[in-house]
Amino acid sequence: MSSTAEQMRNWTGPAIFSFGFRPFFLGAAAWAAVAMTLWIFMLAGVLDLPTRFDPVSWHAHEFLFGYLAAVVAGFILTAVPNWTGRLPIVGWPLAALFALWLAGRLAVLCGGNFPALSVAMVDLAMPVALFAAIGREIIRGRNWRNLPVLAMIGVFAVGNGVFHWNAAQGDYAAQGAGLRIGLGAVIMMIAVIGGRIVPSFTRNWLVRQAPGRLPVPPMQRFDKASLLLLLVALVAWVLAPLAVLTAGLLIAAGLAQAIRLSRWAGERTLAEPLLWILHLAFAFVPLGAVAVGVSVLWPDLLSAAGAQHLWMAGAVGLMTLAVMSRATLGHTGQELTAGWGTLAVYLCMLVATLVRLVAALWPEGAEPLLHLAGLAWLGAFGGFAALYGPAMLRARPAR
Repeated sequence: MSSTAEQMRNWTGPAIFSFGFRPFFLGAAAWAAVAMTLWIFMLAGVLDLPTRFDPVSWHAHEFLFGYLAAVVAGFILTAVPNWTGRLPIVGWPLAALFALWLAGRLAVLCGGNFPALSVAMVDLAMPVALFAAIGREIIRGRNWRNLPVLAMIGVFAVGNGVFHWNAAQGDYAAQGAGLRIGLGAVIMMIAVIGGRIVPSFTRNWLVRQAPGRLPVPPMQRFDKASLLLLLVALVAWVLAPLAVLTAGLLIAAGLAQAIRLSRWAGERTLAEPLLWILHLAFAFVPLGAVAVGVSVLWPDLLSAAGAQHLWMAGAVGLMTLAVMSRATLGHTGQELTAGWGTLAVYLCMLVATLVRLVAALWPEGAEPLLHLAGLAWLGAFGGFAALYGPAMLRARPAR
């Protein structure tokens, strides 16, 4: 059997289909920028999309189930060969999977011209195919340790299906059960996978660069207990989002995740943006949990949508940019360090997150703040595509 490297070298087609992260990371960043541009025009009242969703629900869907589905696909397709020891999906099968994702974006964008069921089926084709492909690799590779990751991908796809169902029923899908299921699944992915890679990457760098206090190894008893608490809180949020008990569970889970993060020596990583951005992004998991809990208890202080943006823009936006930049540098043969351009991308995403939070806390001045957050978002994802796109479009240099 050929190795992963040999499998990639044997591919003679476009370099972008030589490994999973290439089409999906670049496609995700480009779509995040395009979708935000369309959203800004919609906010200004100069554009009306032919989608079946209301404007806010389309905006929420295309970040959570459009952009993020591509990032998850790129990450998982790149990581699974390392997890299982099996060959990666490359070439035309990878191109076909990417084409399914593109078809989903087009179907949702123009869905007002087609039956709701057909739009949902086209949009769900890629996540279902991804679930089947990754499930096959994990089972054949007997990589039982990562079955929970497969389960979270499955729950994420179910959330997308429920989102379509909510919209077809005439509900406000942007605050429906489908969004909560999908967002909850992604927050658990960050808590589980981030809980492995953040302390591991930090330990590896500190051992070489700055001997001293090291992160506590991942997945100790406290980590597992805090993950279980987070899972219970998220399930409660999906089933009873306005319950006082749900608010208490979310706040408790957020505090537990904050303690977990404090054990990873993040304060010692300030010299390397590729590392401190991982810690900062993970910090939005507990911040978002506490904020969502607060929005339940004191809705006049903070809206549910504003609180959720700490998860969606902060935890998801920052963490995906951090993972995409690190993975692209490593898999395209570049030095694992962040330059000024990458730092600017991170800062733009942070500005977008914080400005969106201020807009939620200050509704009277929200309109210009929303436009500013959108422009900062464009700087983050447009900047990522401009910085990293060329490397993803060309073959990795031979050693």
